[in-house]
Amino acid sequence: MTQQSGGRSGFTPAYLDRVGSSFTDFLGITAPELLPGRRPLPAMPLAEVGPHATTIVAVTYAGGVLMAGDRRATMGNLISSRDIEKVYAADSWSVIGIAGAAGIAIEMVRLYQVELEHYEKIEGMTMSLDGKANRLAAMIRGNLGAAMQGLAVVPLFAGYDLDAAEGASPGRIFSYDVTGGNYEERGYASVGSGSLFAKNSLKKTWRPGLPADAATRTVVESLYDAADDDSATGGPDPVRKLYPIVYRVDAEGAVRLPDAEVAAVAESIVADRSAAEQGRGA
Repeated sequence: MTQQSGGRSGFTPAYLDRVGSSFTDFLGITAPELLPGRRPLPAMPLAEVGPHATTIVAVTYAGGVLMAGDRRATMGNLISSRDIEKVYAADSWSVIGIAGAAGIAIEMVRLYQVELEHYEKIEGMTMSLDGKANRLAAMIRGNLGAAMQGLAVVPLFAGYDLDAAEGASPGRIFSYDVTGGNYEERGYASVGSGSLFAKNSLKKTWRPGLPADAATRTVVESLYDAADDDSATGGPDPVRKLYPIVYRVDAEGAVRLPDAEVAAVAESIVADRSAAEQGRGA
């Protein structure tokens, strides 16, 4: 950086601007080439050149919201990863799950985490849940050029609404399309290649006011059902000890459930299905 007229040594004007609280906007001014959607891409379809993350589900429950994702990533007809992580804490009160081009999606999640942290440091307060959902929509919209060439990112966002009215459910879920369209879902939602099968499962097992344990089983079972019909969705893998990643967001904040707890739920579902199958064959 060079000396700027009227400014302090070593800093460009953008670094001295205390008005804006968006890290993405700041990066767009100082180093736009670092933003995922600003990089030049070859004029060819790119859908099969990198791993794709698949199925994410989310449900509201009595105390907040749960989000879960399977562990498989695919590249064409190949399994490119069996243990990818698709669900992350966006901040202390929200979570984000990724579906689509895995590399760009993970980079977008990291940038989004910095965006929310930057806002808190500049403004001295946590962004509202609606504000977080809208910021994510803008980032997805910035990736539209890459999405049109096959590198789409379609996340699922959920969080605990600190400003929820008394009596209203504090857990909220938001889905998106590749153009940045932002849609609030009611009760449950799913995205990814197995989303149709997962949503059908959620439709049968979810109900308002579920306790936390029942909601955990609901999301894990929906991923199990999706894996049964969608080859890109990974089911429980007891040999490799790979099970869905599940995050719970409630009044205490966002917490990843221990692998042992999720494994116990998944194994219970497998045992129940096995017993039911044996009963039909008797």
